[in-house]
Amino acid sequence: MRISIAAAALLLCGLGAGPAAAQDALGTWLSQSGETRVRIAACGAELCGTVVWQQTPGKDVNNPEASRRDRPIVGIRMIFGMKKSGAEWNGQLYNFQDGKTYGGKMKFAGANAIELGGCVMGGMICRTQTWTRVQ
Repeated sequence: MRISIAAAALLLCGLGAGPAAAQDALGTWLSQSGETRVRIAACGAELCGTVVWQQTPGKDVNNPEASRRDRPIVGIRMIFGMKKSGAEWNGQLYNFQDGKTYGGKMKFAGANAIELGGCVMGGMICRTQTWTRVQ
């Protein structure tokens, strides 16, 4: 399984307790590869993330829905439904590199870094990426 920015896009674990932790996750993050920037924002009581920049702009050609394959990657919501669960945030990650959506988590990995992780096969195969804060 190959996990991209989008796949981790595979999510943020352990943001800490309370609203301040969610507030700390808000902002723009650079993927581990440096090829994509994602803005994390509040979407009601959840967190979501939208691609706001791509080093080499492309289309969502791997989307399982044929009608969406011509849409630009920039503007795609790739992190969604992130809800606080104990010390973690759990939700979904869309990986535009393979067109699949994964269950994922997110957590802080230092003052200006987050870890996004996602799994397939009931948690048997997992990958994690570290993203750094842009702004």
